[in-house]
Amino acid sequence: MKTIYILLSHSGSLFSKAINIYTGDLYTHVSIALDRDLKELYSFGRIKPYNPIIGGFVKEDIENGTFRRFPNTRCALYSLKITDEQYNRLKAELERFKKERDKYGYNFLGVVSAAFNYPIKREYKYFCSQFVSELLLKSGIKIIDKNPSLTAPMDFAKSDQLECIYEGYLRYYHGEGLSILSN
Repeated sequence: MKTIYILLSHSGSLFSKAINIYTGDLYTHVSIALDRDLKELYSFGRIKPYNPIIGGFVKEDIENGTFRRFPNTRCALYSLKITDEQYNRLKAELERFKKERDKYGYNFLGVVSAAFNYPIKREYKYFCSQFVSELLLKSGIKIIDKNPSLTAPMDFAKSDQLECIYEGYLRYYHGEGLSILSN
């Protein structure tokens, strides 16, 4: 068995505030990590911390980049136990995204259509929760009973298969012996 991690967050950026106003949800972004220290953390979001328009597949860094730009980011970190086979499939899928990262863009249209419960799947375009949900499904992991194009970050928090291991400010999160973002 292996453990992976699902990080829900709300940075306070203009885009996350807009999502929060519409949904009323506490968390507006989701990422997937292969390690508890969040060094292998992936999602779809801003490619450049100061440019909310250009988005795509990103390896997120909780000490730098967008998370550093928004030091009051609130988060909830969940763990999920999976089989070795599922883990290997997940890693292979992530490798494919890494190799082809230039093909991918952010699915802004998908975010809007999901708000109206209308799924739109666009080739090489994802929003964060759509990406994490589809990545898990392609790896043989089903924790949400919803179309990935309609999945919201808070749907992960509702899964009884996930265990919340931390909730609070991201800058205060400590992985396994790691002090992160100490101000």
